[in-house]
Amino acid sequence: MAQYMATTTISDASTRAAAASDRRGDMVFATVARMAGWLILLVMAGIIIVLVAGGWRALASFGPQFLTSTAWDPVTQHFGAATSIFGTLVTTLVALVFAVPFAFGVAFWLVEMAPPALARVIETAVQLLAAVPSIIFGMWGFFIVVPFMAHHVEPATKHLLGHVPGIRLLFSGAPYGTGLLTGGVVLALMVTPFICSVMTDVFTSIPAVLKESAFGLGATRWEVMRKVVVPWSRQAVMGGIMLGTGRALGETMAVTFVIGNANHMGWSLFAPGNTIASLIALEFPESPAGSLKLSALLALGAILMIISFITLACSRIFLRRGAAE
Repeated sequence: MAQYMATTTISDASTRAAAASDRRGDMVFATVARMAGWLILLVMAGIIIVLVAGGWRALASFGPQFLTSTAWDPVTQHFGAATSIFGTLVTTLVALVFAVPFAFGVAFWLVEMAPPALARVIETAVQLLAAVPSIIFGMWGFFIVVPFMAHHVEPATKHLLGHVPGIRLLFSGAPYGTGLLTGGVVLALMVTPFICSVMTDVFTSIPAVLKESAFGLGATRWEVMRKVVVPWSRQAVMGGIMLGTGRALGETMAVTFVIGNANHMGWSLFAPGNTIASLIALEFPESPAGSLKLSALLALGAILMIISFITLACSRIFLRRGAAE
């Protein structure tokens, strides 16, 4: 009896010690997770403070005209953000117009139509394509995409659409190869792997019973995708698109190689231009510390963050409305 009581006491003590160890582990894990969350907020706040504080001189000097002015003249110390904002939004929009349908088609083919062995190979290739450095895309775009656009795509597009009322302004001008359209095409090639990878993972994770039920009711493969898969995975698909949008908004070197880097704003997609990221990459090394030009570049960085936040907020609103429906 005494031996049994001693064994029970030792067992209870071991259980209490294990429970205390688990509580300490939980406390440590909770503390580390909480610190990681606060660290993210502190880093974000630090970036915003640096950009706003550094760009405040330019914002105070030019006022609201900084957002609407197309000037960028270091000689006269007159700077404006309108051209680079316009180029950023246009190239991102062009990239999404090309990338989203293409990524959806590839994901649909990989999940629903491709043989499993081939699908695994293509999916791995897509993921590897997402890891290619942006400067490689830039050099490839400069040596391959730009000549192809100048000799084939832009002349044919101008011939077919250059006389259509309402959109002919978009395809006017000389087909030099460099410009907003080429920048958007290169961005589309860069963001497609990100969007496609997310869509593929989401489409694969859909419960099989949902699709099998639809097939059992006589739905076609496309009807299953349109009425079952897409509504079920809407939030994740939008998340993938937002991931690609963020990559397109902030891309630097690839766009710098192919966009032409001209301080020009017009309706023609063939015309050269610039983006916020490309302008900062080109002008930042030549901006003396404390200069008005450096302040303008930091203000552009703050504007780019605001554009990214607005894009994310719009996507969240869209998702909430979709969930409410």
